[in-house]
Amino acid sequence: MEYLSDRIKSLSVSQTLAMAQKSRELKAKGLDVISLSLGEPDFNTPDYVKTAAKKAIDDNYSKYPPVPGYDDLRAAISKKFREENGLEYTPEQIVVSAGGKHSLINVILSIVNPGDEVIILAPYWVSYYDQIILAGGKPVIIRATLENDFKVRPEQIEAAITDKTRLLIFNSPSNPTGMVYTGDEIGKIADVIGRHEGLFVISDEIYEHIIFEGLHVSMASFKSIYDRVITVNGVSKGYAMTGWRIGYIGAPVWISRACNKLQGQFTSGVCSIAQRAALAAIQGNDGSRQVMKEAFQRRRDLVCNLLSDIEGMKIRVPQGAFYVMPDISSFLGKSDGNGTIANSDDLALYLLDKAQVAVVGGGAFGAPECIRISYATSDELLVEAVKRIKSALSRLN
Repeated sequence: MEYLSDRIKSLSVSQTLAMAQKSRELKAKGLDVISLSLGEPDFNTPDYVKTAAKKAIDDNYSKYPPVPGYDDLRAAISKKFREENGLEYTPEQIVVSAGGKHSLINVILSIVNPGDEVIILAPYWVSYYDQIILAGGKPVIIRATLENDFKVRPEQIEAAITDKTRLLIFNSPSNPTGMVYTGDEIGKIADVIGRHEGLFVISDEIYEHIIFEGLHVSMASFKSIYDRVITVNGVSKGYAMTGWRIGYIGAPVWISRACNKLQGQFTSGVCSIAQRAALAAIQGNDGSRQVMKEAFQRRRDLVCNLLSDIEGMKIRVPQGAFYVMPDISSFLGKSDGNGTIANSDDLALYLLDKAQVAVVGGGAFGAPECIRISYATSDELLVEAVKRIKSALSRLN
């Protein structure tokens, strides 16, 4: 007999991780599966970062670190915010956590009460929804369309705000769409936020270093709402350090103190060696960030051109991150003679079975008419993957 809490029963399994696990299981059986499901750079962590981690081991960084992170790491993050984003966060306003996901849940649990409404913009990253549920909040979903480049309009946000709205979660560059809001677009959203006292914003900027057109603009750079924005970032994507598990926030002091308090009961300070590696990453620059960005841009162009040749698939070319989110609604209701594709999750499973290509259905992202494709893999694999996808889709009638 299982006696699980209602809390854990209310959570969904992460569909990105679930699809990645299915891919690994099929590969273990000897199948030639191409995985385009995980949001993970296929590059290795830069050598100068690895060297710093090895030195940290030799220097005996093996004791409990401070709960919010080492002082010199928080000072380096403070400098990074100032120089790269134009944001003034003192080290006291910064908390280092075990990845961006950990940073997000710290903030959500610190400021969302049961019954509070939290606005998320669909397509959204899968964990936003379930983290809100975990906190007892009520997700309020605003849908953006492919025709509007998967961006919501300020008036949509205005219409969704009630006296129960506590938080808005904003993400640019976006996972899963790769779309990037311009400074003017963010400024108009900031104007809406500014008109509603007691409404806060989490600005998830984890993909800020992977932008192909234009510049990254931080939500907190708009002074009228600076004290109501929590900026979330980390080293996973820009430095190919997903496994090191280092994320961080810049926030009003009362929020950083709350996250420090919460983290002190959950994890205490995060891995000491990973923190020393993150310090090196943030302070150094060996050109690897630019090399990775150029590779992702080349792959974006490659995969978007290939996908555009598939009849019935609609795409918008993303401006950042390493995802593209095709609209596959024209394939819904079709069959290969063995089963009918009822939704995008069915299509993802069909492609895994018939094409041996792993993508993620859009339902988990709040976009049931789409699939998410990660192009964080080699050019050769991308060409082969889209070839297989095109062939498999051509068998649906």
